[in-house]
Amino acid sequence: MKKIVCIGDSITYGFPYGEGASWTRMLAEATGFLVINQGINGNTTGEMLDRFPRDVLTYNPDYVIIMGGANDIAWRESVDRITWNINEMVKLAAGQGIKVIFGLPTPFIYQEFADRLARVRDWMIKHATENNLQTIDFHSAFFNEEGILLEELLLDGAHPTREGYRRMFEVIPLSIFI
Repeated sequence: MKKIVCIGDSITYGFPYGEGASWTRMLAEATGFLVINQGINGNTTGEMLDRFPRDVLTYNPDYVIIMGGANDIAWRESVDRITWNINEMVKLAAGQGIKVIFGLPTPFIYQEFADRLARVRDWMIKHATENNLQTIDFHSAFFNEEGILLEELLLDGAHPTREGYRRMFEVIPLSIFI
């Protein structure tokens, strides 16, 4: 059985509803894979990096989905530090032969945060392209066909509603796990 560890913050965990509402649960149900939710509410990419050996490497997964950066942005961490933390997680995973998938961070309705988080997303896309990594465009799940943010999918301007989590799952290209 394939094993996927999902490391992230509250949006990986499924806040405020719990793991049962998370996109990770839907991924497990759709694939039959062992999907381990290692989302911790409030986590920054630095905290994710600190716990990466324990919360990812010890499981020896086939894949790791890394999604973070929103809390860093809210705490005004530099984009350079965020991307450094993510790249260090990539290196740790690669050293163990784990396939890395980036989950592109979901939107904020607060423009300053949204603009800074867009720089993280842009780096993730570029880094994935340059290093033959896969991405899941969770960000796109919150926009309509005209590119307009569907604010009703964000409970508090940042965390998804139940429908938002369902849409996050729906943008996962399941073929990346074959």
